[in-house]
Amino acid sequence: MPVPVDNQAVGTADHVSRRMWRLFEPYHSVAYFAGEVRRATDALGLKGGWMSYFGTRAAPLGAVPAEVVIALFYNFHPEMVRRSIPDAWSYASPGALLLARLEGVDQALRRLLGPEVAADAGIAEAAELARAAAEAISIAGRPLAAANAALPWPTEPHLVLWHATTILREARGDGHVAALVTAGLSPLEALVTASAAGGPPAEMLQTYRRWSQGEWAETVERLRARGWLDEHGAVTPTGEAGRAAVELLTDELARPAWDAIGEARRSRLETLLLPVRGTLLSAGGFPVPNPMGLAWS
Repeated sequence: MPVPVDNQAVGTADHVSRRMWRLFEPYHSVAYFAGEVRRATDALGLKGGWMSYFGTRAAPLGAVPAEVVIALFYNFHPEMVRRSIPDAWSYASPGALLLARLEGVDQALRRLLGPEVAADAGIAEAAELARAAAEAISIAGRPLAAANAALPWPTEPHLVLWHATTILREARGDGHVAALVTAGLSPLEALVTASAAGGPPAEMLQTYRRWSQGEWAETVERLRARGWLDEHGAVTPTGEAGRAAVELLTDELARPAWDAIGEARRSRLETLLLPVRGTLLSAGGFPVPNPMGLAWS
């Protein structure tokens, strides 16, 4: 996935878009970190967790070639993507993977939040509010958000909430990629600067994105020449300012959805999502640390 780094050092931690992302990302991410989706795709014949990830996340786009996924997911090593796409489509159609994804998410949410989640009044209210925000998003220039927005809405409230958070999350990710491109940061430069600016450790990002130590070192040298990193690989004031601009632009590009529903409804959604996030974290539905850089004290 594009990695939106929750780096409080850049000064955007209190931005409304970032606060809301911190709340809804764990709900969306059960699709990646809970085992139910993986088991559903294993049953379809997919090979391994990463094929499951790339297949289910790219499925809204249709049976696209690897190059499309490389472009839109942005910071995964291209060869990592090519090991899964387009092979995933030979095991299951995008439509079958979308069904498996939703079934797995349903099972995961019922396990993590309790079987009563399907009838929970707070979840139903949150679903209505999140859907309003998701439907307010302009899909122009946001391909992953657009692909998910084109899917039919589920009927059960806890799945409506999940679908809404997915659209909101992918819209934010599309905007983050636009911010990185605007800043002139390549996929690996994005990871290196995120890590140096206080995001996930380099070792974690290399593991989850499959960039080699040599590729990482070469990128550090380029960023030193650019003035973003110093001789020790630490971020410089220029680099800090550059990352701050990326993160602020990411937040600002996501802001219209929250402005559209108004402060009162947004604040109510924030109140409703806070305990849900806490339950998911306590139940192990979202790991900390993680490659998104989300953490809570």
